[in-house]
Amino acid sequence: MADSLRRRRVCAGSVTAVVDLEAAIGFVVAHGDAVDRARLSWLRNGTVAPAALLETAEVGQSSDGGWPATWGGEVSSIDATCFRLGELDDLGALGRPAARRALDWLASRQQADGGWQEDTSLADSAPEWARPGDPEAGFLASANAGFWLTVAGLDARASGPLDHRVGGAYAGVVQAAAHSLAARLRPDGGWPSYLAAGWLSAAVLHRQEMFQESARIQVLLAERMPTMSPGDVAWLGATLRRAGIEPQEWIMVRALRRLTETQRSDGGWESDDGHQFDVHATLAAIRAARPAPPA
Repeated sequence: MADSLRRRRVCAGSVTAVVDLEAAIGFVVAHGDAVDRARLSWLRNGTVAPAALLETAEVGQSSDGGWPATWGGEVSSIDATCFRLGELDDLGALGRPAARRALDWLASRQQADGGWQEDTSLADSAPEWARPGDPEAGFLASANAGFWLTVAGLDARASGPLDHRVGGAYAGVVQAAAHSLAARLRPDGGWPSYLAAGWLSAAVLHRQEMFQESARIQVLLAERMPTMSPGDVAWLGATLRRAGIEPQEWIMVRALRRLTETQRSDGGWESDDGHQFDVHATLAAIRAARPAPPA
C-alpha cells in the first residue's frame, strides 16, 4: 500500500504514465497552508480535519447558504459557492451543515429550463465566465452546479426523505440539469461554453447514465488534451474521478499520461490562475491520480 500511495502507474499501449504522488504530496506539505494540508490528509487516508479548521474553510458563508464572489459581498455567487464546495469535498465535509445549506441554495437557484445563471446584480463585477445573461457563462454555471448537486446529493440528503436515486435528495434537480445540458450539445458532442464546462457536463451525464452523451464529450476532451494546461488536466481528471470514472478508463489513462508529462521537478503542477494556486492544482492532480480504494 505504501508503494501504491507513492506512485500511480497507468499503462496505455506501450506507454507507461507515472505520476509521482510522493513528490506531489511533498509539494503540498511544503507550500500549502493548514487547510491545504488537511485536504491532503483527507485525500490520502480519510483523516478528518479538526472542527476549528473546517469552520475556517466555511468562513464567509452568506445567510442564504451560498458564498459571495468577494470578501464581504452581499450577493451569493454560483461560481464561488461551487469553488467552496470543492474545497469542502476535499476535506470530507459535504455532510456538514454549511455544505448542506450551500447545496440547498444551489438547488433553489435552478431555473425552469433546468439550468443556472448568476444573479443579475453581479453583472458589473462578475468575470467573463460568470457573467449573468451570457449563454456561455450560463452553461458553465449549469454544469458546475449540476456537478456538485450530483456528486454531493447522497452525502447531504438535506432537502427531503432518503432517496437512493443518483443525486440523493436532489435527484429531480440533477436529472433536470442533465437534460438541460444534453439538449444544448452539438451532434458531435461539442458544448457551447468554456473548456471546463465540457468535463463538468461529461461527469453529470455519466452519473445520470446518459453514457452516449458523456462519451461524445469525452472524445472531444481527449482530442484537446495534448494542448491543455496542467491545471486544466488536473481539474478534468479530478472531476471525472469524483463522478466514478476509474483510472483504467481510456479518458483517465490519457489524463494521467498528460499529468505525468507536465509534473514539475518540485512535484507540483502549474495553475492557470498564478503560482499562488499551484497547490490547488496539485491537490486536484492528486485526486485524479490517487489509487482507487480497495473493493
